[in-house]
Amino acid sequence: MASLTRLSTICQRAVRPVLLGNTHLSLGLVAFQKNRDVEAFRLAAGRIHAASSHSAVSSSRAASKHWTGERVLSIVLLGMAPAAYLYPGMVVDYSVAAALTLHGHWGIGQVLTDYVHDDAKIKLAKAGLFVLSTATFFGLCYFNYHDVGICKAVAMLWQI
Repeated sequence: MASLTRLSTICQRAVRPVLLGNTHLSLGLVAFQKNRDVEAFRLAAGRIHAASSHSAVSSSRAASKHWTGERVLSIVLLGMAPAAYLYPGMVVDYSVAAALTLHGHWGIGQVLTDYVHDDAKIKLAKAGLFVLSTATFFGLCYFNYHDVGICKAVAMLWQI
């Protein structure tokens, strides 16, 4: 919120002289408003509003919660490693499957956000990521149900 206030302070100082410094520009806009009597073309006194403060705050809050969720999931995954070793079982197997899938989904989603730029490509990449994440989760669940499970499979790999 403080950065928005500072930005508006800077914009009020810097934009107003640029826009209203030329009298021909300001007189033309005022004359256009008087001739047309249109409310939409009213000249704001040098203020710039990119978005409403409510939507900026709510999207910022959602991004903050998402970032916090990613960090919590990473810490939970660190705690699941000893839990999987000490208490192997179906609950831990399915928890590891869900946590690994979600962690991978969020991570690859960030890579796609950084490197995919066209609208059609973004939609295709996100659909592909959803299919990949779904297949990963159901594959791990299938492995847990029909085979030894993730915890015992890792323990068997350590014994080799």
